[in-house]
Amino acid sequence: MNRERGFTLIEVLVALVVVAIALGAGIKAAGALANNAERLTQVSAAQWCAENLLTELRLTQQFPDIGESPFGCEQLGRSYTGTLKVGPTPNPLFRRVDANVADDQGRPVLSLSTIMGKF
Repeated sequence: MNRERGFTLIEVLVALVVVAIALGAGIKAAGALANNAERLTQVSAAQWCAENLLTELRLTQQFPDIGESPFGCEQLGRSYTGTLKVGPTPNPLFRRVDANVADDQGRPVLSLSTIMGKF
């Protein structure tokens, strides 16, 4: 008997499909990692902006007035804009302060809140 050895066309095609699916999943995972790293960088820089603003308010030892005011910040070569919103609390000696940070296109990135007391 003379049987030739080797793979059939169907077996080769199935193997190629398996490899293609594995490569597609790998590329998708790599893309997701890159997007997550970019998002983490953006959120970290926005948080630094908000924390710097809130720390500045604490260091001036002034009781913030109720209302909203815009602010801007630059971190890691990126520009951020935001709104500082000061609201009342049930105790008149404290105020709630929200720093809402957006990217240069106006998309919300981060919101950071704190309570400030009257000095």
